[in-house]
Amino acid sequence: MLIRWLISVFLNAVALIVVAELFNGFQLEGFGTALLASVILGLLNVIIKPILVVLTLPITLLTLGLFLFVINAITLMITQAIMDHSFVIEGFGTAIIAAVIISILNLLLNRLKDTVR
Repeated sequence: MLIRWLISVFLNAVALIVVAELFNGFQLEGFGTALLASVILGLLNVIIKPILVVLTLPITLLTLGLFLFVINAITLMITQAIMDHSFVIEGFGTAIIAAVIISILNLLLNRLKDTVR
């Protein structure tokens, strides 16, 4: 179980680095910062994300689940606020686009991980 979590944190950090390379408005100081951001993001996804999902359930259903990207962007912005200047996202629009790309990258990386096993 711990190894799965560590692999998940590592893959999420890789996704964060890729997004940081793609966008000027999404900056990380390095891979260590990406790992820390990944851990914080994971904790927020366990603690805060379920609350946000329940509170926004009507709009999430209305948008056929697309509002979940907004929730992911909110958790990214909270992570960035916790980490201060070592992790910077310039604008909520960048956070939403980053959330979409991170979700796609995590899906691909997790599928790759499952095929390697």
